[in-house]
Amino acid sequence: MASIGSEDGDIGFQIAPMVDVVFVLMLFFMANAGAQVSEQELGINLPGGPAAKVAGRTRPPTTPIMLDISGEGTVTMNGQPYGNPSDKRLGQLREKLKEMFSEYDAEDPVILRPRPETTHERIIDVLSAAAASGVKNLSFG
Repeated sequence: MASIGSEDGDIGFQIAPMVDVVFVLMLFFMANAGAQVSEQELGINLPGGPAAKVAGRTRPPTTPIMLDISGEGTVTMNGQPYGNPSDKRLGQLREKLKEMFSEYDAEDPVILRPRPETTHERIIDVLSAAAASGVKNLSFG
């Protein structure tokens, strides 16, 4: 009669595969520990203090100037239309911007918001008018 034991397939507990799994886990965690991104504080200077004096008068708080360009080419500044789509030089807009920036500071923010269907040529027309008016702080919104 054959005896039941290790000869019939009962191999018992194997430690080698368990050690392999532990080493793979250690390698995984060690590799991921090096990829940790440490959080850092951002230095932010917030505006504050007394209002600036310009030519003997107190300057109003800075509010961004919004230049919207419609798909047809109509330019509006803070909701007020300036020029028509066929006006490439945008004389009214130039004069208004010159007036605003000569009165206060050329560092006031100007935000250009063209519609997706606006032609690049019209955006360049508005950028040229802003540059000719002395705008220094322009961004797209």
